[in-house]
Amino acid sequence: MTVRTRFAPSPTGYLHIGGARTALFNYLFARHHGGQYLLRIEDTDKARSTQEAVEQILKSLDWLGLSPDEPPVMQSEREARHAEVAHELLAAGKAYHCYCTAEELVEMREKAIAEKRPPRYDGRWRDRDPSEAPAGVKPSIRIKAPREGEMVIRDLVQGDVRVQCSELDDLIILRSDGTPTYLHAVVVDDHDMAITHVIRGDDHLTNTFRQALIYDAMGWTRPHFAHIPLIHGADGAKLSKRHGAVGALEFREQGFLPEAVCNYLLRLGWGHGDEEFVPRERAIELFDLKDVGRAASRMDYAKLTHLNSQYLRQKDPDAVTGDVLAILRGRGPLPEGAVSTIRALMPDIMPRARTLVEAADMCGFATASIPLTFEPKAQAQLTDDAKARLRDLAEFLEDAPWEREDLDKWLRDYAEVKDIKLGAVAQPLRAALTGSTQSPPIDAVLFALGKGEALARIRAAA
Repeated sequence: MTVRTRFAPSPTGYLHIGGARTALFNYLFARHHGGQYLLRIEDTDKARSTQEAVEQILKSLDWLGLSPDEPPVMQSEREARHAEVAHELLAAGKAYHCYCTAEELVEMREKAIAEKRPPRYDGRWRDRDPSEAPAGVKPSIRIKAPREGEMVIRDLVQGDVRVQCSELDDLIILRSDGTPTYLHAVVVDDHDMAITHVIRGDDHLTNTFRQALIYDAMGWTRPHFAHIPLIHGADGAKLSKRHGAVGALEFREQGFLPEAVCNYLLRLGWGHGDEEFVPRERAIELFDLKDVGRAASRMDYAKLTHLNSQYLRQKDPDAVTGDVLAILRGRGPLPEGAVSTIRALMPDIMPRARTLVEAADMCGFATASIPLTFEPKAQAQLTDDAKARLRDLAEFLEDAPWEREDLDKWLRDYAEVKDIKLGAVAQPLRAALTGSTQSPPIDAVLFALGKGEALARIRAAA
């Protein structure tokens, strides 16, 4: 058997981080077993589905490195097939026409609630002669659910889950307007796509019993099901905007690396010993559904940020430079020389930054022009005595060889000759060069700016 998994989002909004984890688990399971990972866009809710949402989902998956192995299947393009299966069940006597009006269904529901019963369809057209159908009413098609015994779903995460058949109602599979219901369309699509493992959130677990009715009635082999717990906020409530970023591309905008986000999501509900840092190839090697927990996970943004800093330190400096430059160009045009300055700074910035946005912020001084704008604390460093020292330092550095290791030595020599602490030189110098009191090491800043720009900034501040 070739393992085939699928991720099946609805294009009614952005790709939620919980959906991204579901896609990741499907991808890793398929890769671990040498199978295929597919994508189906479940766009049958025409009122809420948008092309913009479809494009956003595709962009999110591409950014996360979770693009499917085959072109996406659009569920709305398969309605004829969904209707075909519904009519097959009707012809086989495993489904029937229901002529209930919308008003009757509302009345049925209200009566059940008043009598403190589950608001289920009462089966009034299940065995009724269609000749009794009221004129002018287009029927829906309902599947005949078994009324005795129990149904068991063997779930690869939750274990065996059981329900009494008496609790199942006769599910509508084709509406009176000829359109399929979501639960029916999913079953037909999964069967036709030869999906072997359905891995999805545990909020779908109750749907699985109703979908199993269709598999069984058609004589199709059920796929293996695995329902993974949801992701909650730190307070245990359903993850939402009030907890922080929840859309996959929001994390990109905040400067997180896709490999760090995937690593974090992997560890959010799955574990292998004490391993926290699990790159993609290692994840493919290890991933198995037996290691997925049953309890809901809690999103910890601080832990994600820390993990992101680890990935950032290991990334190729040229790649990080490219990402940072893209962020900075989004803020405005870069002055001449800024690119080479940023490239030179990157090895010193990467160990200090937690995100790409932080790295870009640390490079902000490289995009500034004389006269610099000074932060209040930096301005406070530029006292009259400090300015006099900066003028003197500029003359001293005129003869310095402009290599980083030499610059550090020259600054130390200057402090020793003047009989002052190195900090008394470095702090005003940092303010003069960057407009801030925070920056990479001062010798790195001098070297990255280059001799001409560095001395010009020192003299301008003095």
